[in-house]
Amino acid sequence: MSSFNANASLFAGARAAIDASLCCVGPLVLLMLGIGGAWIAHLTALEPLRPWFIAATLLFLGLAFRRLFLQQQVCVPGAACAQPIVLQRQRWIFAIVALALLVLLLVPWLAPFFL
Repeated sequence: MSSFNANASLFAGARAAIDASLCCVGPLVLLMLGIGGAWIAHLTALEPLRPWFIAATLLFLGLAFRRLFLQQQVCVPGAACAQPIVLQRQRWIFAIVALALLVLLLVPWLAPFFL
């Protein structure tokens, strides 16, 4: 049950980060592909909600971090979560996803360097 909660927190954090960066990543990717036009300006409709998505991302990442690194996991002997390699893999996946999410959150500040 505890690995499910950690996975759910990580998934929710990833979803919130993607939503937070959607207004900036989408137009940037389209411009890098050579697709332009005045209609691209309408893709920034989610910009006013960006601070809320960033807050949700950091909250869910914090919850996943707490479950994976700070709380003692209680597992039934013989269950998959009782094996140390499972916890180690979950921690590695968390680190990779958290790094990717933080890069996505930085896109609005890094975008001017690519244009």
